[in-house]
Amino acid sequence: MLQADAALTDHALDLCQRLLRIDTTNPPGDESEAADLIATELAAAGLEPTVLESAPGRANVVTRLRGTGAKPPLLLTAHLDVVEADPTQWQRPPFSGDIHDGCLWGRGAIDMKNMAAMSVALITRLARDKVRLERDIIFAGVADEEAGCRYGSLWLVDNHPELVRAEYALGEGGGFNIHLGGKPLFTVQVAEKGVCWVKARVTGEPGHGSMPRSDSAVVRLAAAVARLGERGLPQHGTPVMRDFVSALAKGQPAPLRPLIRNLLSPRFAPQVLKRLPNQSIARPLLAMLGNTASPTVLRAGSKTNVIPGVAEAEIDGRILPGQTEADFLRELQAVLGHDVTLEVMWSLPPVVTEPRESPLLDAIHAVMAEREPGVPVIPYLLPGFTDAKAFTRLGARWYGFAPVKLPPEMRFADMFHGHDERIPVDGLRWGTEVLHDLVTRFVGARLPG
Repeated sequence: MLQADAALTDHALDLCQRLLRIDTTNPPGDESEAADLIATELAAAGLEPTVLESAPGRANVVTRLRGTGAKPPLLLTAHLDVVEADPTQWQRPPFSGDIHDGCLWGRGAIDMKNMAAMSVALITRLARDKVRLERDIIFAGVADEEAGCRYGSLWLVDNHPELVRAEYALGEGGGFNIHLGGKPLFTVQVAEKGVCWVKARVTGEPGHGSMPRSDSAVVRLAAAVARLGERGLPQHGTPVMRDFVSALAKGQPAPLRPLIRNLLSPRFAPQVLKRLPNQSIARPLLAMLGNTASPTVLRAGSKTNVIPGVAEAEIDGRILPGQTEADFLRELQAVLGHDVTLEVMWSLPPVVTEPRESPLLDAIHAVMAEREPGVPVIPYLLPGFTDAKAFTRLGARWYGFAPVKLPPEMRFADMFHGHDERIPVDGLRWGTEVLHDLVTRFVGARLPG
């Protein structure tokens, strides 16, 4: 098997640092500079990258390292946009790319310019070494994932499917380690929730602010949002979650096993989540147990002395595999009340990789058994969404596996969209080596001659 080396991991680190120094906050995105940087790296290795703009500044970059064609392609993908970062809340500037305290700091270090850098370092190494492959390797660096994929992966799938069609795809959603009961485990995403962004609207009689109305649109909407925050939505069982809980319980100390298995019980799950020794994973676990709805934007009125006749809330809804948009809206309506009208702003269905066994998943387990002996790799349901929404439309079987190793005190959930996003330099190097081992094994890479 081909071996990773320091030159490969140095390249990934350097490229990730340069990508972090490019502000691709979405909105507006403006991924063109990052796409051009990647295209330059790819071209220098003899590859032929294509940069495609779905709108001014909304750039995607795609390339292909050709194999023998004995087997269908593998797609490596990463989004180039990032969520906003408030520099006043960060210890290091969010677009500095500083290396400090053993970490590379910057918005996108975990989500997910690390995967872009690792993938480009890998594919350029294989191109320079003229490695023979049984499968083509496609790399797609895409725009707009953080705002719904419309200018990125969905646009590519609709307009240039021939460039990104693959049998398997590796992207974000797993590959990170978590700790529970003092034991580490790694995740691989095999499913993700759907998304349904909703505008909830209440109307009422307008009036003068000097004469309060207990039935005003603002008061009624506030009460509906408060009910949603207090009650949430019902719990549902899913095959992926049952597999996840079973695998999670299996590796834990005996006293913890029955506690964790009770996560599948709507009656006991709330108490279990409160008693988990690692509370940082309680919130993600709760999100995996049912459809969810988070009020994120509130809007009403424009003058302090006028009671508005309309109040609105935007709600970020996420839908379990096996549930539909109609199921979600029915549950949401039941909590908010029937005087609240619901308007779907954007919706994408859940994704499940079926069948659950595959040569790529086998390769993930084999590589991880060599890299982290005795550490379980468990199937994971991602509460969020990824570019899997797009690429699976072309038939790709998606696995969320962007490998990174974090120390126990650094929690993935805190880095993901959080303040002080950073990646351990050693964890990035480890991830690059793991991705190299996995990809070269899966595509049957061998040196020429």
